[in-house]
Amino acid sequence: MIHGGLGNSPNRMRMLVIDDHPLYGDALAATLAQLYPGSRIVTATSLGAGLRELGPDFSPDLVMLDLKLPDVTGISGFLRLRDAVDEAPIVVVSAIASSDVVQAVMGAGASGFVPKETPVAELSAALAAVVAGEIYLPPEYRGACSGPAPRATDMQDASERIAALTPQQLRIMKLICAGKPNKQIAYELSLAEATVKAHITALLRRLGVQNRTQAAVLMESASFGAGPNGSADAARVFLTH
Repeated sequence: MIHGGLGNSPNRMRMLVIDDHPLYGDALAATLAQLYPGSRIVTATSLGAGLRELGPDFSPDLVMLDLKLPDVTGISGFLRLRDAVDEAPIVVVSAIASSDVVQAVMGAGASGFVPKETPVAELSAALAAVVAGEIYLPPEYRGACSGPAPRATDMQDASERIAALTPQQLRIMKLICAGKPNKQIAYELSLAEATVKAHITALLRRLGVQNRTQAAVLMESASFGAGPNGSADAARVFLTH
C-alpha cells in the first residue's frame, strides 16, 4: 500500500514500512507522513511482500521493520532485507525488546532500534538521528549493548544460516521444530514425501548440520530468549510462528 507521494518538501523521502499488523503499519505510515510531508511511503505485511516492492521504481531511503513477521525466524528477515536495500538505513520497530534482540540487530547493521511503545516525539528524534547518518538506541539500551554479547553473536550466526533457506525450506524447518514427521509435513504442505525428504537434505546442507536434531537446536539459538528488558515467552514465539 502506498501512502502519499513525493511533493516539494525538502524532507521528502521514499520509505518502506514492514509490519504484519496492518493497523499498526498504517498508523506508523501516517505518523511518518506527518513527520516527513511529501514522502512516498509504502507498507507491506510480510518480508516477502516488502521485498517484492523493491525495484527500479522504488528504492527506499529508509526502512522501518518489525521483526515478528509470518515468513521469518529470528533476525533472518532483517538480514535478508539488509542485503536487498543496499545502503538504506533500517530502523527496527519491535515489541520484542530484550537486550539479546537489540544487540543482535544492531550488531548485524541496523541503524536504530525503537520499541513499539515509543512516543511520537521520541520516534521523531530517533528518525532525525538516523536520517543524519547516526545510530539510534533508546538510552535504556545503550549500556546493555556496549559490552560483550556472546548470546547475540550466536543468534546472529544462526540467523545468517537460516536466512539462506528458501521459503519452502523454512516452512519445513518450522514443522520439524514442531516435531512433525516427514509424512505429516508432506500432508500439511501438499507435497510428496520424497519431495519433503529432498528439501530436508538440502536445508540440512545449507544450515551446515548433520541431522534434524542439530537443525532444531540451530533454530532455537536463533530465537529470542529473555534478557533484562524482555519476556522469555514473547521472545520464543519466533521459533514456532
